[in-house]
Amino acid sequence: MSQRILERGQIETLASRSIPRVRVPERSQVFAQRSARLRTLAQGSPIADYLRFCAVLAETQHAALGDFAATPPTAAQLALAHEHRMPPLAATSWARAPQWREALSAICAAVLAQTEFPAEVTRLAARVRAASGDALEAQADALLGVRDGAVDVASAPFVMAALQVNWTALSSGFAAGDVQPLDVPGVCPLCGSLPVASLVRAQRPYQGYRYLHCTLCACEWHMVRVQCSQCGADGKDIAYHSLTDAAAGEANGDAAVRAESCSRCRSYRKILYHEKDPALEPVADDLASLALDLLLAEEGYERASGNPLLWTAEQG
Repeated sequence: MSQRILERGQIETLASRSIPRVRVPERSQVFAQRSARLRTLAQGSPIADYLRFCAVLAETQHAALGDFAATPPTAAQLALAHEHRMPPLAATSWARAPQWREALSAICAAVLAQTEFPAEVTRLAARVRAASGDALEAQADALLGVRDGAVDVASAPFVMAALQVNWTALSSGFAAGDVQPLDVPGVCPLCGSLPVASLVRAQRPYQGYRYLHCTLCACEWHMVRVQCSQCGADGKDIAYHSLTDAAAGEANGDAAVRAESCSRCRSYRKILYHEKDPALEPVADDLASLALDLLLAEEGYERASGNPLLWTAEQG
């Protein structure tokens, strides 16, 4: 019996009719799962202290999200965004709820309450908590790309954590079917931010599909596999790397966390496989696999986008 071979465009057309295109975050779980995963990953990690610090941030994010009052877009705003194929919660233009600074204050207070953190961490938390509203809003603008300005790299994880609460409160209120795809598949269809990593899910109805995970609002959107999430290249331009494979001197594909690199744009992002470890969480496992970033840097690749809880001088 002969088989019909589908071209790539035909495959994508068929997929668009059956694959769940978007996963909106579950408000009661997103930060709780992240904090639990960070606590687990900290055990025996060479960066255990930083992972535990981020776990405290995530735990406080979960508490702050519980009663965070986010004003959703109006029907007219949604219609306008859909008409122009723009993200309805664009990070660079959507008005932040003043409550985001309350979340930031709570995050700083939670860090200050810890006794095991180094003195410089508690001093930093105190400095951020004491900053003026205008200074915090300016830092938020710089982090989100609203306007040019110097990013305070040290305080960026605190500020970004609070901004995540604001946008996750918004994104979690959407129904997946109400989120329209954008013309640029590598950016979040809700807030327009870049993904931190991608995740191949194992549970139905998402089983076997790859989703990009937003750094800001935790929305996930489908993108076909073996394709660069930065420039769109595919096939022979795509390669996969892992610490396990590097140690074995081969590419056996057994690692749960790998880096998907592109020879065309020389960038990479992590890709996580739930079938190999169902506890994987994009932000947490990206942080915990910094050794893989070092490996890719040695091979001449650059990260396509950073982790929201870890900022460098280059990002600033």
